Amino acid sequence: MSGLTSRTPVPTGIVVHAKSRTLELQYEGGASYRIAFELMRVCSPSAEVRGHGPGQETLQTGKRDVSIVSLEPVGNYALQPTFSDGHSTGIYSWDLLYELATRQDELWRSYLDRLAAAGVDRDAPMAAPATTGGHCH
Repeated sequence: MSGLTSRTPVPTGIVVHAKSRTLELQYEGGASYRIAFELMRVCSPSAEVRGHGPGQETLQTGKRDVSIVSLEPVGNYALQPTFSDGHSTGIYSWDLLYELATRQDELWRSYLDRLAAAGVDRDAPMAAPATTGGHCH
């Protein structure tokens, strides 16, 4: 089985690298990607981060040192990490993980641009829930 779309490859190996704070996804044919825990956390697919509709996103800050404390499979299509800041409601489909892995540079630029537009420092403690514009796209 693939991800939510039939074209998405499914990892053949998954390694949590606690020291470098990266999730390594290994694919058939030898392709391998490492995704920073911080990128995963700020791009969480959860309602807490993305909201329930356009304009309800919450810009995430202070996540540079976040770790994954546990990682659970969700059926045959996703993973659900629990992060060291207590966040555990994001379900990362194979599709989303592959997108994070293959579009990292673009997603980082977008995130840093949103921080700059909001006048918020990446390492600032999380603001009140009214801060918007946190969705990765």
